[in-house]
Amino acid sequence: MTPVPRPSRRTVLAAAAVGALTLGATVALPAVQASAATGCAVTYTTSDWQGGFTATVTISNLGDPVTGWTLGFAFPDAGQRVSQGWSATYQQSGTAVTARNLDYNGTLGTGASTTIGFNGSWTGANPKPTTFTLNGVTCTGGTTTGSPSPTPTTPTPTPTSSPSTPPPPTGSTPVAINGQLRVCGVNLCNQYGRPIQLRGMSTHGLQWFAQCYNDASLDALANDWRADLLRIAMYVQEQGYETNPTGFTNQVNALVDKAEARGMYALIDFHTLTPGDPTYNLDRAKTFFASVAARNAAKKNVIYEIANEPNGVSWSTIKNYAEQVIPVIRANDPDAVVIVGTRGWSSLGVSDGGNSDEIVNNPVRADNIMYTFHFYAASHKDAYRNEVQRAASRLPLFVTEFGTVTYTGDGAVDTASSTAWLDLLDRLKISYANWTYSDAAEGSAAFRPGTCAGGTYAGTSVLTQSGTFLRDRIRTPDSFPTS
Repeated sequence: MTPVPRPSRRTVLAAAAVGALTLGATVALPAVQASAATGCAVTYTTSDWQGGFTATVTISNLGDPVTGWTLGFAFPDAGQRVSQGWSATYQQSGTAVTARNLDYNGTLGTGASTTIGFNGSWTGANPKPTTFTLNGVTCTGGTTTGSPSPTPTTPTPTPTSSPSTPPPPTGSTPVAINGQLRVCGVNLCNQYGRPIQLRGMSTHGLQWFAQCYNDASLDALANDWRADLLRIAMYVQEQGYETNPTGFTNQVNALVDKAEARGMYALIDFHTLTPGDPTYNLDRAKTFFASVAARNAAKKNVIYEIANEPNGVSWSTIKNYAEQVIPVIRANDPDAVVIVGTRGWSSLGVSDGGNSDEIVNNPVRADNIMYTFHFYAASHKDAYRNEVQRAASRLPLFVTEFGTVTYTGDGAVDTASSTAWLDLLDRLKISYANWTYSDAAEGSAAFRPGTCAGGTYAGTSVLTQSGTFLRDRIRTPDSFPTS
């Protein structure tokens, strides 16, 4: 069928940013003098694998209020190293490690706590530190170590018997294997604390192509394409959400349920484009995300993308928007991953002549977040790939949208550039969603025009060149480690 006319696609390039701080990164610290701690407790839990681990450290202040803190501990083994940390700045000398607060988490009232973490490496053995100090005072109030536990003050049994250790998967779908996702360092990690990559497809605008997202087409995406992810692109303007908030919210929730039923993750995309300033839609975003987060909080398959492609605005404006919207989500769904758009049509600023340094130097003040990067392979090549590779060692990135064609969403498939991009994303374990799982009359569409008016979606006979290329890439076996 002929799609409803709509504005052409936009300039997209880019890369994402940071919820993680690299070892030794320069961060603004409080100007006030750190005050003494008179009592503290620490929970130190890890998810280990051969040669590496992710550590989560919860610091509880049991004494007088503290303004500015330094946590100290020593690794028991000389081969243990901090490689990259978040929510604090880290220094290591020999086996001794210090972690200093950031500006947003430096004040700990009596009974207050904060959680920090880092990725590390080890050779020989990976025993847990047993002694911690807070501003020079030894923490004796219930310090515990072990594997991740939902009850930080309770010592954790060995992983083989611990109820906090996720059990083996009971199914073979992406959600059954990986469970609730979280950000660890610069990676997207599964319930076992192991870095993973999700691969999937993005819908087109629900206002134009709702007929493409039925049970048969989503069965094909899950079973024939073997996709891990459905990105639900809900335009805000362009005959989208602003015209019928309740109706579009219900559409999104229905697709979340359909993805969940098929074991796929659902990426809820608040698809802002024009105007490019996300604060234009701040009140709408708060209303929408409060609703969908409350409704879907118990689900393990939901990821939130809070601004599709900011453009024409500064990083500080985008950051300010994110720091107002994320708490709305966290109030109802504290565990889900949130993805923040970046400057220059989510290009990490590259399309505006910038780069990811602005995000590294001024990250969003929130945990469990990732940063967006978009590209169109025929338009965005080596310069963009080089920036993604550079940024990926410092920021958790998620390619929530990309195309095999030009930034307009149309034109011929650039197979060579698309292959180079996906090889890079695979190597870096950066998740992605392709634009688009639709039958739009444009080169980026996966289906031939008219496909969504019929009932056949599986196989290659209904696919465009772009669709065939993506299906072949997505349906190769996933690597979802569970130990």
